[in-house]
Amino acid sequence: MVVDEERPDSLHGLVERQARRAPQAVAVRCGEQELTYGELDARADRLAAHLAGRGLGPGRRAAVALGRGTEVYVAMLAVLKTGAAFVPLEPTAPDALLRHVLGDAAPELVVTEERHRVRLADAGGAQLVCLDEPDLPQQEFAQPEVSPGDVACVFYTSGSTGLPTGTLVEHRNLLAAYAGWREVYGLTPEDRILQTASLEFDVFTADWVRALGTGATLVVAAYNLTLDRTADLAALPALVAEERITVLELNVRTARRLTALLTATRAGLPGVRLLTIGAEKWYLDEQLALQRLLGGSTRVLNVYGLAEATVDSTYFEVRGAAAAEGAERVSLVGRPFPGTRVYVLGPNATPVPSGRVGEIAIAGSGLTRGYLNRPVDTARHFVRADFDPDGRVLLTGDLGVLRADGVLEFVGRASTVVGPLGANRATTVTTRVKAAARAEGALRAHPAVREAAVVEVQPVPGRRVLVGYVVPTQGSPGGVDGWSLTQYLLTELNGFSSPAAVIVVPELPRTRAGKLDRAALPLPAPPQHTAPHSAKAGGSRKGGGKAGGGANNGDDSAGCLAAFITVVTTILTRALTDTFFPGSTDLSGVPSEYHFWFGLLYFAECAAFGAGLAFLFLGLPAVLRQGRSPKLSVLTHLSVVWLLANWWPQDNLYRLTAATDWARETAMVYVFNISLMLAAVIVVIFLLTKPRADNRK
Repeated sequence: MVVDEERPDSLHGLVERQARRAPQAVAVRCGEQELTYGELDARADRLAAHLAGRGLGPGRRAAVALGRGTEVYVAMLAVLKTGAAFVPLEPTAPDALLRHVLGDAAPELVVTEERHRVRLADAGGAQLVCLDEPDLPQQEFAQPEVSPGDVACVFYTSGSTGLPTGTLVEHRNLLAAYAGWREVYGLTPEDRILQTASLEFDVFTADWVRALGTGATLVVAAYNLTLDRTADLAALPALVAEERITVLELNVRTARRLTALLTATRAGLPGVRLLTIGAEKWYLDEQLALQRLLGGSTRVLNVYGLAEATVDSTYFEVRGAAAAEGAERVSLVGRPFPGTRVYVLGPNATPVPSGRVGEIAIAGSGLTRGYLNRPVDTARHFVRADFDPDGRVLLTGDLGVLRADGVLEFVGRASTVVGPLGANRATTVTTRVKAAARAEGALRAHPAVREAAVVEVQPVPGRRVLVGYVVPTQGSPGGVDGWSLTQYLLTELNGFSSPAAVIVVPELPRTRAGKLDRAALPLPAPPQHTAPHSAKAGGSRKGGGKAGGGANNGDDSAGCLAAFITVVTTILTRALTDTFFPGSTDLSGVPSEYHFWFGLLYFAECAAFGAGLAFLFLGLPAVLRQGRSPKLSVLTHLSVVWLLANWWPQDNLYRLTAATDWARETAMVYVFNISLMLAAVIVVIFLLTKPRADNRK
């Protein structure tokens, strides 16, 4: 046997190389079904000949819509061997999704099986090839040449920001991604890689490319963990042990449930040397917790990427790391895979210094051709970039921070943005996302909260606000309600950019991809209907839901305390005036008809001093809530305090100063009058400054 050691130019060439090297090695296993590499390649050759006879060839597309088993991998390889591109399509997906993908991709053929024929025929007009048809005719077939720049497959995005969009992935993109996975993951032919994802998601293709490109065994779970069924998850440790799994990837939602399962059962995943988690924001404390449960023999990686950049772009590993303070508030996605470059861009679309928040941009060999049927997508853009060697980057719509140690921190999704973060909106959107991330981290730190999400919603047309959603920890002492959590956030965030409400829900709604389904989140109740006793879960978008309480509900208790401080201080100040300023309120030289008015003035001075002290202690959160910079907010807070409190000492000192005491008069003018002017200027600047996060839009 002649072994081809050269690097293949095509994705199917990668698998063909393994078939030549070890034809008897098991390539795919699903239950009792197995295909060796030799069998897989031979069956793909036969099917490719049949598909070519049905008109499939270079430059065309074929949808692959098959259930879990071994035949789906035969079908995808067969499509590639004809020179065409495959479109992975989950046959059990909703009818609307099937129609959208089949209409948008316009495949020449749909490779499926009889049980899905009716649904797929109704969803689109393409020819159907059912692999379980008896006696598919054998035909002669000359495999065409395929170049690295040809399209290998079309990934449809999850649709979390709109309709799913087809991404054109070239052979060289997947070959480059495979090279990065092989290096970082240390893949070998001895690995057994578990396939749990649904066919429609890019990680499904990533799993089989990693396994079949290496010569490893791909073990297909009989169930789909992407849908996160609890019964299937409970069987995962046993399946891993039985099939001797060494590598697997899960989404964040499933990883959280797995952590809870392993914590409760004290079980593990014996033999697993690599577990990667992706698809959503995963916090450092969660990664550390799962790493501790699995032990030092298992690498637990947080991976980040998009379909438009061929699945994975960065990774972060915590093995050997100790628990870090504030780990529940930060998500680290690490460093780029080999061949990938990652930037954090500012409003002018150029890289920002480390430590600054900006939009994450991806470049390198994994960057795909673009979108099918649409040169520019409404959510993400491929744009020219002079600072990148290839001159082209993908603007992800995600915000991040490139830390001083080179590790990328994921901040959040700029889901309110349509298109890239242009200079006109970048600052406002960045501030909103940072505020949401800060509030979400604070909610996650609450001992009674198991899961949390803070998103921007539109309760009424033209008004967008941040709203928090929490899933309580089971058995939380005394339970938890949204009103209390809203007050907790006001204190924890010191009033700065606190969500308008917090809503308690039994579970956060999820899309088919396991991501947070923002469209299914309940809206907060109108302020007039919000009260502490209504701070429970539930509600729907149509009815508004039972909210956890608006941020203004805390004003009642704070207002009472402010009134108490003002009244007590007014009384004390009035009683101590003669002690500090003897004779300053003596009215013996004033005509009796003016006594009332001067007495009222003296009382007002004492009351203003009391109000100033109350504002000093309680007013800062209200000022910070207006969204200006912290420094300007603090200066404004102190200015208002001085504008209120200065009258009691100022007027009493003036009344005790002789008219010809120019030294003392001058000193008081500068101490009081000039400082009052400056305080007023600061308040004016505060009022004229644009808020950093105007959530009342």
